[in-house]
Amino acid sequence: MRVTQNMTSSRLIQNLNANMRKMAIQQDQISTGRKINKPSDDPVGLTYGLRYRSDLTANDQYQDNVASSLSWLDFYDSQLDQATQVLQRVNDLAVQAGTGTNTPESLEAINKEITELKKQMSDIGNSSFNGKYVFSGQMFDQPPFPDGTDPKTVTADNGGVTYEIGQGITMDVNLTANQVFGAADAAGTTDNVFSIFDRLSSALQSSNYGAVSAEIDNVKSRMNQIISARSENGAKTNRAELMQNRMEQMEVDLTSLQSKTEDADMDQLYIDSSVSQNIYQASLSVGSKIITPSLVNFLN
Repeated sequence: MRVTQNMTSSRLIQNLNANMRKMAIQQDQISTGRKINKPSDDPVGLTYGLRYRSDLTANDQYQDNVASSLSWLDFYDSQLDQATQVLQRVNDLAVQAGTGTNTPESLEAINKEITELKKQMSDIGNSSFNGKYVFSGQMFDQPPFPDGTDPKTVTADNGGVTYEIGQGITMDVNLTANQVFGAADAAGTTDNVFSIFDRLSSALQSSNYGAVSAEIDNVKSRMNQIISARSENGAKTNRAELMQNRMEQMEVDLTSLQSKTEDADMDQLYIDSSVSQNIYQASLSVGSKIITPSLVNFLN
C-alpha cells in the first residue's frame, strides 16, 4: 500500500489528538481528585458510587436517630435517679415516723416534708426535654399531671416513642407515667406513688403509726418498680451505644469503598500525567520532522 503525505499527516494528527485527550482526562482527575467525573468515565463504577452515597446518607440519618435516642435515654436516667432519691427519703421518713416515739410536732414536720416530696415527684413526672413532656407517651405537648388535678387519678398516655436506629431496626425509647409512677387509682390499684404519699400524709396527721409502717413496703415496692424501669432504660442505652458504634464503623467502611470506587490514585496519576506529557512532546517533535519535508522542498 502506498503511503501518502496526507495519510501520514492524518495519522499524526489523530495520534496527537488522542494524546491530548488522554492528558485532558488526567488533568481533570488531578484537579478534582476523582477518577469518575462523568458517567462515561466508568458507568459501572458510577453505579456503585451512587449506591455508596445513598447508603452513607441513610447511615447519617440513622446516626442522628441514635444520637437523639441516647439523649432521651440519658434524660430518663437522670429523672429516674431523682425519683429514686425522693422515694428513698420517703422511706427514711416513714421508718422514722413509724417508731411510735415521735411527738405530734415531729409528725407534723415529717408530714410537711412528705408534702414537699410529693410536689417534687410531680415535678419529675412533668419533666420536659427539648420542649416535650417525656412521661406523656405520644402526647408530647401535654403534661401527664396537669396543674389543678389530683395526680393519683390521672391516666397518662401509654403510646410509645420509636426511633429507627438501623435499616429495619426500631427501638422504643420512652417510659410512660404508668410504668414509673404507677397506674391511676381509678384502675383499682394502690401502687400509685401519689396514693402512697396521700396515705402517708393522712396517717401522719392522725398519728396512726401502724398505717405509717404499713406504707413502707408500698414505698419499697414502687421504688423497686422505678429501679426496674431504670434497668430497662440502661439496657436500651447499651443497645443504642452499640448501634452507634456499628453505624460509625459502617460509615468508615462505606467511605472507604466509595473512595476506592471514585477517588483517583494521585501518586500514580502524577506519574502517568508526566509520562503522557513527555509522549505528547515527543510526538510533536517527531511530527514536525515528518510533516516539514514535501515534494516542493525537493523541486526547489
